[in-house]
Amino acid sequence: MKQVSWHRLWIWLSAVLVALSITSCKSHKDSDYTTKRRHWHTHRDEQPTPGSVDGDNWATLDVKLTRHDNKRLYEELRTWLGAPYKYGGKTRKGTDCSGMVMQVYQAVYDKALERNSARQFERNCKEISRKKLREGDLVFFNNGRSHGITHVGIYLRDGKFVHASSSRGVIVSDLSERYWDNHFQCAGRVE
Repeated sequence: MKQVSWHRLWIWLSAVLVALSITSCKSHKDSDYTTKRRHWHTHRDEQPTPGSVDGDNWATLDVKLTRHDNKRLYEELRTWLGAPYKYGGKTRKGTDCSGMVMQVYQAVYDKALERNSARQFERNCKEISRKKLREGDLVFFNNGRSHGITHVGIYLRDGKFVHASSSRGVIVSDLSERYWDNHFQCAGRVE
């Protein structure tokens, strides 16, 4: 009798864990630069000043800025790094992927975007090829569990993008990582 109840408990627990893991902003394991960002983020007194170059990693966004880069975008994104994930949130105290993108676009470009990642693509963007991505463009993904767009991030350069991961909060990831490469849906340039 005990074996049956443990078995049922295990099935129930597994179902609950699967249900909790299904979100529109699901992420994957940390990359090396995300781990470095976390370490840096805990030492606020060591942060570089906005606009400065920190080796090959400007303010933990894993890019070296040039004079041609939109420093306002990088400064704004830097303030979001480490913000916790909160479904339906749109502040640094808690945000989901589309909420963060919406707020960054309002602050940097003074553009109001839709609140949902799929609608951001449909109503605010012109589709572009992955090869034509440039800083500030949006990258869209499908989590593989539903149809259409389920996740969005802001492209930086060199394959890097910032997004709100449901398990890690706002982080930098790379399009070449297997998870993101496999789940890439499309790219869009906000009009």
